[in-house]
Amino acid sequence: MPLVPLRDLLDRSAPTAAFNVIQIEHAEAIAAAADETGAPVVLQISENAVRYHGSLAPISRAALAIAASAVSPVAVHLDHATSEDLIREAVDLGFGSVMFDGSALGHDENVARTAAVVRRCHGRDVSVEAELGEIGGKNGVHEPGARTDPDEAARYVEATGVDALAVAVGSSHAMLTRTATLDFDLIARLKAAVPVPLVLHGSSGVADEHLAAAVRAGMRKINIATQLNKFFTAAIRAGLGDDPVLVDPRRYLGAGREAMTTEVARLIRVLEGR
Repeated sequence: MPLVPLRDLLDRSAPTAAFNVIQIEHAEAIAAAADETGAPVVLQISENAVRYHGSLAPISRAALAIAASAVSPVAVHLDHATSEDLIREAVDLGFGSVMFDGSALGHDENVARTAAVVRRCHGRDVSVEAELGEIGGKNGVHEPGARTDPDEAARYVEATGVDALAVAVGSSHAMLTRTATLDFDLIARLKAAVPVPLVLHGSSGVADEHLAAAVRAGMRKINIATQLNKFFTAAIRAGLGDDPVLVDPRRYLGAGREAMTTEVARLIRVLEGR
C-alpha cells in the first residue's frame, strides 16, 4: 500500500489513530501494528523529536520509507510545529499533512499565520491541522483547565481554512497516568459547530473507555505518544535488568519495539470498538 495523505484517512467513517515517532523502532512498531490489525495509522513526527535528532530529514525519510512499504495505509504527519521553515521542509520531503501550532500566539496572529500556512500548504496539496484553545501540559504554554469554545472554533476554521482542528476538552500532554476527565458534552457541541475533523491531543492520559466514548462523541483523530513510550521503556528496562551483561542494542530495543507493537494494536482495537 503506498503512502497516503492524512485527508484520505480522515474521510473514513472509523477514527484515525495517530502515534508519535521518536526513533525508527517507533515507526516500525506502529506500522507493524497497523498491518496486524488491518487498520490505517498516522506516523507523527513532532518538532520536539526533530530537535532531538538535530534535523528533520533522517527520521522523516525513515518514517516515509516504512510507510511506503506497509501493507495498511500509513500517513506521515508533522506534529506541533511552531516553525514555518520546518513546515516548508516537511512539505518538500513529502509529508502529506502538517500541524501548525500557533496556540502560544495572540489570537489575531494565530489566525493570520495559520491562514498563511494553509494557503502555502494547500498549494502543495498538503492538509493542515491547527489548534485553538490550549491543551494542558505542553511545555508550560497550555493551561490544564482550558476549554475550546465551539463558536470561536467555528469562526477560527472559517478564517483559516484548516483541514482539522485540535481542541481542548480536558486531556493533557505527557500524562503518565490515565486519569484525564474529558468533557463529552463539549466534544458533541464542537462536532456540531465545527465543519472539519476534531483532533484529541494528550490521549495517553485518557482511559480506554473514555477514548472510545470520545470517538462516539465526535473526535476523529486520536493522538497518542507517552503511552507508547511507557511500554517501550518498560520492556527495555526489564530486559536490561534481567541480563546485566546485555550490550547489544538490537536485543533490548527489539524488545521495546515488540512491546510497543502490542500496545499500538490494542489501542487501535479500542478506538475502533473491536
